[in-house]
Amino acid sequence: MDLGNPVLQLCQDGMRAEAEGRSADAQALFQQAWARRTDDYEACVAAHYLARQQDAPEEILRWNQEALRHADAVGDDRVAAFYPSLHVGVAMANERLGNTPAAHAAFEQAAEHVDVLPAGAYGEQLRAAITEGLRRSS
Repeated sequence: MDLGNPVLQLCQDGMRAEAEGRSADAQALFQQAWARRTDDYEACVAAHYLARQQDAPEEILRWNQEALRHADAVGDDRVAAFYPSLHVGVAMANERLGNTPAAHAAFEQAAEHVDVLPAGAYGEQLRAAITEGLRRSS
């Protein structure tokens, strides 16, 4: 990730604020990143983090779908690692909305991308979310 990129730097600052429990600051930083995006890659990253800051499942779904749309438009490996998380976000939002078939389809799409997940806690957390989501939605 190019941390010299101002949009990505805003997202890093937002993640730091999120980790420190300053969710309003995090959301403001992610919104600034969204406002300053200049291409599909930056839009994908900013939308990905904006999705995490939403309370309403409709908004979580909308931002994850926005990030997926931009990820697809990027067309290279810079966004590969986002796909499992984005699809899990879509799936979980659909679960909250009571749309089990759409949730199942999104969990299946996430499962198609597990090979890009890193070893360690983050990768294991997403793998578990996918496995449990597929079980719940079957």
